[in-house]
Amino acid sequence: MSENKKLGELLLNKKVITPEQLDSALSRQQKSNLRIGEELIRGGVATEESVLQALAEQMNIPFVRLRTIEVDPAVIERVPARYITHYNFIPICEKEDGILHIAVSDPLDLYTIDEIKLILKQPVKVCLATSFEIHEAIKRYYGVGAKTMAQMVDDSPHIEIISAQNAAQQTEKSDETEDPSVIKFIDQVIQQAVRERATDIHIEPYDKNLRVRYRIDGLLYDVPVPSTIHHFQSAIIIRLKIMSNLDISEKRLPQDGRIQVRIDNGDYDLRISILPTAYGESIEIRILSRKQIFFSMEQLGLDDSGVEMLNKMIKRTHGIILVTGPTGSGKTTTLYSCLDKINAAERKIITIEDPVEYRLHGITQIQVHPKIDLTFANGLRSMLRHDPDIMMVGEIRDLETAELAIRTALTGHLVFSTLHTNDAPGAMARLLDMGIEPYLVASSLDCVIAQRLVRVICPACKQEFKPHKELMEEFGIHKDRFAKEHFYFGSGCDKCKFTGYLGRTAIFEVLNINDQIKEMILNRDPSNIIKQKAVAMGMKTLRLSGWEKVISGITTPEEIIRVTQQDTE
Repeated sequence: MSENKKLGELLLNKKVITPEQLDSALSRQQKSNLRIGEELIRGGVATEESVLQALAEQMNIPFVRLRTIEVDPAVIERVPARYITHYNFIPICEKEDGILHIAVSDPLDLYTIDEIKLILKQPVKVCLATSFEIHEAIKRYYGVGAKTMAQMVDDSPHIEIISAQNAAQQTEKSDETEDPSVIKFIDQVIQQAVRERATDIHIEPYDKNLRVRYRIDGLLYDVPVPSTIHHFQSAIIIRLKIMSNLDISEKRLPQDGRIQVRIDNGDYDLRISILPTAYGESIEIRILSRKQIFFSMEQLGLDDSGVEMLNKMIKRTHGIILVTGPTGSGKTTTLYSCLDKINAAERKIITIEDPVEYRLHGITQIQVHPKIDLTFANGLRSMLRHDPDIMMVGEIRDLETAELAIRTALTGHLVFSTLHTNDAPGAMARLLDMGIEPYLVASSLDCVIAQRLVRVICPACKQEFKPHKELMEEFGIHKDRFAKEHFYFGSGCDKCKFTGYLGRTAIFEVLNINDQIKEMILNRDPSNIIKQKAVAMGMKTLRLSGWEKVISGITTPEEIIRVTQQDTE
């Protein structure tokens, strides 16, 4: 009890807890038989970090923040993953006297500390770190699923590998079954991706390693994985093929599949794409939440003028509204938001998509199946026989689909679709290049929206800064103008994984196809001339839309330059 009182007094002196909270915790401790620090953490009156800092002061042990420490790879290599994950500690450094410094979260568990000394066969010095930071450090240095991979290695026969060819043959023969450890490892990789808000998982084979990357907020990040993962490449691929109902014997051709999973009480669709490469099959997993998340026009990132114009366009009874941009720029989300706003009992709405990413209540959705000749064009023909008011074509990919969409719009239907162009004026040039007559484009097209996704500054580490002159010259902004503005960036923190960004928003370029623009289409004017005319009439370019996000403190100048680098304004 005296030890409890000492720790309690330290926490009281640091004003972490109040005397009433300490008395209450001491009372509960008599029934729970926990240590006073554990009881305070469990009761929610103190954090693990504050308790460990007080405990470090009481026991004269260093308290370390592992995220600020870079551990020597040689030290990591010396301590096997199976010991790390079993005893839940992380090596920090090894001094000249042979003493290994390790971080633990429970310095009072002397039995475990003695076991660590015994298995490592060297003296250790204990430091304190939170269990969360130890867990993150294990993932950082030993990789996601390190414990599972260590078990897989231990369970595998210890055979000397003579050549790379023999190694591949041995791995293929021994891994052709579904090992529970492989299943667990893949589950951990997918769960971690969902928890880190990743939209894609890339598993890529190379000569002597298997690389895993997550795409988070549009950028790819390497995922630390155990170095032994490449030995189980074949087993990992087979497991994913079985999960997505693909042919496990086919290794020469690309394959596509789909898995429905539940992670942390959330339902997700996983789209699996397998591609043969020189070093084996490469896997791409697209993660789609099945939770219906719809955004209003304002939430998408549109400004007041853009919202007003789009609201007018989607209330029309006929015409085409196109959303353009590269893959992964949020085009489908924008289309879904438009459809959700005009979805009503008196309207029949049909979509044809590849794939159907989100289920929309009250809307008939069709999945493209090219293998049975259910293409966008064929589906569009069939949709017309179902008396629709509004139709959405997932993408205009060819002349046939483009002609059908235009003729559908001209016969009294409102059509939504997407197109791959760099900016809004480029959509007209793309349609003309496909072979559509100018008068058909001019008479059917109502509005073109170009968009990009930009990362949002993390609110937890947001700081003000003054941009340098060269950065502002990229925007064509005079120094007298930007001197009055406030600019922000994210310095990096635990919440944003030290990237400085958390989440994304969209920037838009909304082009209204008015009579003047239609005349230019009929004259086959180039897209840059049409763009100049549209800007003169008030259209905001992608870069200008991004600039408004910058001065509003939503994103950074560097981010806008990154995604609008092809703009010339």
